[in-house]
Amino acid sequence: MADEYVIHGAKGTGSVAVEATLALLGLPYRVVETALFGPGGAESAELRQVNPMMQVPALILPTGELMTESSAILIWLADAYPQGRLSPSPAANTRPAFLRWMAFVSSAIYALYWIRDDARRIVDDPDLGKEARRRIGARLLECWRAMDAQVEPGHYILGDDDLTVLDLYVTVVSRWPPGRGRFANAAPKLAQVVQRVDADPRLRAFWAERFPFE
Repeated sequence: MADEYVIHGAKGTGSVAVEATLALLGLPYRVVETALFGPGGAESAELRQVNPMMQVPALILPTGELMTESSAILIWLADAYPQGRLSPSPAANTRPAFLRWMAFVSSAIYALYWIRDDARRIVDDPDLGKEARRRIGARLLECWRAMDAQVEPGHYILGDDDLTVLDLYVTVVSRWPPGRGRFANAAPKLAQVVQRVDADPRLRAFWAERFPFE
């Protein structure tokens, strides 16, 4: 379809938040299921051609333009389709907090997984790699704890009854290690929100398909 969005992504990755947004907005899209590395560690040539950084999500707009960076994609989609009410309007009093926490999740939390998922990216020694992963795990919880202390959620994170892409973003990222149990201990207020998003009837089948709990 000429008017569809094409997302290069994979189950359980950051592309899931983008896919959930597209689904809630009722936009036509298809997923190019992307393995970052194939048999024997061979990289995905298709992904390399689309995004030389070898990261997902990578979203091709109906115009043919490429977008990368999950937070940027989520904000753009929500703002481009305001009827979906997935982001505060630019004039809303919750807009500064929305932008702040979208950037925080992206830079302070999401970005650490590039090292945590494969510590060989920064160190060769296996013992140093284990220590790096341990410290990153502690830092992730520290960041969630800090965010939790500074938000006052209502039904959703920004304090009102409208689910936004921020709620989707936190719901996906909080499923990654160190896991939902430790996340809930560090961020009990955020944990209540993501449980609501997990149970949203519009997304129940979607979560089961794209990011099922083990």
